[in-house]
Amino acid sequence: NSLPLGSSMAFSMSSLRRTALLAASASLAVAVASLVGSLSTDLAADDECLSAVPEGQEQQPDCTLNALQKRGVQLAAARLTAEPADAGTATLPNASEAIDNQTEHTASAETGHEAAAQSPTHSGCEGIQCKPPATALGYKGMAWPTMSFAGKKEMHIFAVGDWGGLDGSVVPIEGRKKLVVYNGGAKPGPSVFPRNRWNKQTTVLLCHHFVFLQCYCDPVCPTVTNPKCLPGCGYVKGVDDQAQLLVANAMKARAAKMNPDYILNVGDNFYWGGIEKNCGTPMNELSPTAKHQFDNIFEGVYNGPGLSGKPWLSVLGNHDWGGRVFNNGWDQQIAYTWKSNRWIMPAPYWSQHVEYPDLGFSVDIYMIDSNAMDAMDGPESPSHNICSSQFNPANADCSMADGPPSLGTCKSWFWSFWAENQAWLESQLPKSLADWQIVVTHFPCGHQKNWYKTLHQEHGLDLLVTGHRHDQELWAASEELGGLTCFVTGGGGGISSEATPNPADKQDWYGEGQYGFYDLTISKTEILIQSINYDGNLVCPNHVIQITDHRKIQQNNKQITTNCDLEHA
Repeated sequence: NSLPLGSSMAFSMSSLRRTALLAASASLAVAVASLVGSLSTDLAADDECLSAVPEGQEQQPDCTLNALQKRGVQLAAARLTAEPADAGTATLPNASEAIDNQTEHTASAETGHEAAAQSPTHSGCEGIQCKPPATALGYKGMAWPTMSFAGKKEMHIFAVGDWGGLDGSVVPIEGRKKLVVYNGGAKPGPSVFPRNRWNKQTTVLLCHHFVFLQCYCDPVCPTVTNPKCLPGCGYVKGVDDQAQLLVANAMKARAAKMNPDYILNVGDNFYWGGIEKNCGTPMNELSPTAKHQFDNIFEGVYNGPGLSGKPWLSVLGNHDWGGRVFNNGWDQQIAYTWKSNRWIMPAPYWSQHVEYPDLGFSVDIYMIDSNAMDAMDGPESPSHNICSSQFNPANADCSMADGPPSLGTCKSWFWSFWAENQAWLESQLPKSLADWQIVVTHFPCGHQKNWYKTLHQEHGLDLLVTGHRHDQELWAASEELGGLTCFVTGGGGGISSEATPNPADKQDWYGEGQYGFYDLTISKTEILIQSINYDGNLVCPNHVIQITDHRKIQQNNKQITTNCDLEHA
């Protein structure tokens, strides 16, 4: 497989939309994704590290909010002041004021018992935004109320994924282990999880997790015998060790200038395994563990002018389901929708209609759950299997949250759920009267490619937004996807990047960058896609591809190049 060249581009609304509205749904062509496994012992080794508290490092005594959390809660509760007259105004659905009403909680490290915050009631409010569903999947396939953005300014959308680092200061409950893998990892705020680094073909292990840990430890990890940070790891101090914060700062700086209307969030919001508690918390409650993680990893990180209060349209990633288990608190990420003034994830799959009345166009955004790609038979690839028989408790059960009821049914549950997602999307796209149709999901460009090709060519899908691979990749009018444009924005920094972020060493790079996010400028006739690096720089700034005839690009996509001189597989 080869990746298309390019780092930033613009493309026009598909002229196929008119015929797509009249076309019957095509039969599904399923292309089983080829999943590349790593060493079967990798995460067992990681698990040892997770359980180790470095010598001399004091454990946090309780769950009381620290200064970072308090700042995050205050920022989350604050409402944006009025924008300048020429900046445009936003009309959003009624958001819960629950953040303002939350109390501070504590959790007992001895018992693991929690006191959860309950959602307030909203009298006179109608619609799914008013109260959570009875169970986590109660609102699946439903539309969140329309968002409308007035004004004639440039309209921007940010996209980011795989951003949520380890919360080393959260107090473990329910038999879980502390999220600390190296010295300093217990400090408040996110710490980057150092993953294995492979060559581009994923055939040669360049840097094992245990070796990579030495690059993060200061001076040496006490549980590891090899004290060297090997050059082959490609570690860049000041980048790899604070990647999430660097990307967040770049987002803040650009948001202050561009004032994005909302953020597309492709998942893997919390490493290692999402919310670190069992599934099944009532949907009108927010557990102290979930609150702690949201405060430290989300609210206290993504804020500032142009970013605070902006809606985050979100999906779950495989790590949000649990990574190698399915019974973590994925349902609490859905429940947080009614505790926040900006987090929107009413279900694992759902839709959002957006109006730009003064500019005369609209967008339909479809959020879908593709995590079946990491749901395998129990013994298979235990390090990267949500249904792993090695790591899931034998009695794991999320039926109370509408999730998988048992380990034995886990794989079939996820693949049935994926088929449900597909059927829903196939039914929705032909009905759309919006100018643009965008799909947001976690698994990266290339998974289920024949299906997405059909959605593009027969139903007019315009753009696919993905993550999962920990880098930034623009697939410009991809031939593999039948001319569909797709990008991977998995470089949010919660986990180390696929390759070294050293720009002078691109031998094993995919895409145009390792850590970063995307900025989309949307109008009635085109979407400009720009890749923003962790340092705030626009990658290949003078080589924006602009395409005004979608039929032409489908015929001539092989001729589309840039001068970025990027190396692709």
